Amino acid sequence: MSSTVLFTGAHAAIITPSRPESYQMDLAATLEVIDFLCDCKVRGIAMFGATGEFPHFAVEDRIRLTHMAIKRSRVPVLVNATHSCLAEASAIAEHAASNGAAAVMIQPPAYFRYDGPEVREYFLRFIDDVDGTIPVLLYNLPAFNNAIPIAVAQELLENGTAAGIKDSSGDWDYFCGLMESRRKRDFPLLMGNDSITARGRAAGADGCISGCACAIPELLVALDEATLAGERERADRLAALLAEFVDWVVKFPGPAAVKEATAERGFKIGARAVPFSPETNRRAGEFREWFRGWLPAMLKSC
Repeated sequence: MSSTVLFTGAHAAIITPSRPESYQMDLAATLEVIDFLCDCKVRGIAMFGATGEFPHFAVEDRIRLTHMAIKRSRVPVLVNATHSCLAEASAIAEHAASNGAAAVMIQPPAYFRYDGPEVREYFLRFIDDVDGTIPVLLYNLPAFNNAIPIAVAQELLENGTAAGIKDSSGDWDYFCGLMESRRKRDFPLLMGNDSITARGRAAGADGCISGCACAIPELLVALDEATLAGERERADRLAALLAEFVDWVVKFPGPAAVKEATAERGFKIGARAVPFSPETNRRAGEFREWFRGWLPAMLKSC
């Protein structure tokens, strides 16, 4: 599949369901979510991004589940290889490439703070390790990790060292800087922050890798199709529905609301890595009640 087709449209960043009594991956539950997303016609599935809570899992477990996901999925699978250690990130990428993943994504190394020169060197070494076996997408998520300085992203994208980028910053100026680089060299540009996905797609982004799409893939697919078809009124209506969902998502830590919504759609999410406080539990109950009322109207609009 050519990159022109592969990196366009609405992709879903999938959650990682766990077992009910312990925070260990639930393979069967994950495969059920993959089937659902494929049935909803997402263009691809991204494993172990922020929505997939990758820091909680050992490299060996990430590799094992990714292998099974690629075998099960009927759409291309992208794999986040991010790790605090270069050697482990390269190992994840090697297994992703050998098992048929469509691309790997890479953030700056996690936890410690690194400046632009170290981030640049990390990416260069990682891409050298990959050695052209699989496309490498930069993954910018400064809310949870070191940012990719715009100058570093522009250099690696403009000279073709990186194949493309998923920008989850939600920073419109950063997005505009990436669009400026595309005037010098075309590359896939995917939105990763649902708060500006519709705006970015309308402005020329190739698509999105959306955490919200794991729970409500129909909305992200319909929004992308409406935007691409120039159906402005319908796109605006769907974007307003997405904004309502995002307004709830940001009230919870990480992907917690996306997981709760996925559970409301009948999928097992299992144990939480970090327990909810009483206040968050109360808010989660309110969210679930709201979501049950909101879902049918959203699906009808799609």
